[in-house]
Amino acid sequence: MSREPPEPKTVTVHVPMAFRLGRGRKTIVADVIPSLAMPHRTESALLKALAKAFRWRKQIEEGDFSSITELARAKSVNDSYACRLLRLTLLAPETVEAILDGKQNCDLTLKVVTRPLPLEWQSQSEVLKRLKQ
Repeated sequence: MSREPPEPKTVTVHVPMAFRLGRGRKTIVADVIPSLAMPHRTESALLKALAKAFRWRKQIEEGDFSSITELARAKSVNDSYACRLLRLTLLAPETVEAILDGKQNCDLTLKVVTRPLPLEWQSQSEVLKRLKQ
């Protein structure tokens, strides 16, 4: 009795999608039901930098370091980097909250928020909202 293996069946699945290049990596953008969509990916570099900035600010305020220069030397970073990172502590509370919740604009990256932004929170929010356009 020779038994032949069953004939393989081919299944074709069509998933409409597009590829988008952003933030230095390719992203697949698929047309899916909104409730099944993946939650927004949290930018871990942005989260880590935000935590570091607030920790550094606290250390300066508590007198652990007398200046940004002293802090930069102790952390083995240059003054410019320390200043750019500490600028994150000036972000509007709504922006910080959105970053912590992973609900920030997908174009909001560490590179963007370490650039000089307006100090007034309303103006700052307007500048960051324009990123989406």
